[in-house]
Amino acid sequence: MGEFEEKEPFQRIEVEEAKALIEKGFKVVDVREPAEWEQGRIPNATHIPLNTLLARAQELITEDNIIFVCAEGMRSAVACEVAAAVGRTNLYNLEGGTVAWAKANNPLER
Repeated sequence: MGEFEEKEPFQRIEVEEAKALIEKGFKVVDVREPAEWEQGRIPNATHIPLNTLLARAQELITEDNIIFVCAEGMRSAVACEVAAAVGRTNLYNLEGGTVAWAKANNPLER
């Protein structure tokens, strides 16, 4: 059965890899709710709550090379799928999300 498994249209990455991509200029899109966003976010991230993204993906996701982030990596995986569906490429999901980012002693913007 496993032979025909569809490959996800994005890559799952850990915090260190995300940091390297951010240094290369990749954009970070945080899809958490506003209250979560207010509690702290990856510096220079763009905030697009998942429901907004789902409703207006074609209009809001206009470039490639994006790292999607949420609290732990579930909603951002959905966001990656949606971005791929509107034709975007080089999409990444931060596994463990903002929680993993903070646990690795990386800065959060407030």
